[in-house]
Amino acid sequence: MNIKVIGSGCDKCDKVYALVQEVVEELALEAEIEKVEDLIEIVKLGVMSAPSIMIDGKVVISGQVPTKEKIKKILERVML
Repeated sequence: MNIKVIGSGCDKCDKVYALVQEVVEELALEAEIEKVEDLIEIVKLGVMSAPSIMIDGKVVISGQVPTKEKIKKILERVML
């Protein structure tokens, strides 16, 4: 599983990245977590709002700081 946390490096983006790391560890997932902060790369991914989370090429959260529970539910759904 490839998870990208997309944003300009602001505090909200850093918080989302930390939450994703925590949830991945708690669920014992095998996942590559990337932080995408380069504006050109963000545009190439087609993301217009930050922070965003992309899992295996699909944006699952855009323009918000989700709760840890919301991230967990999304990742559990993706694992099925």
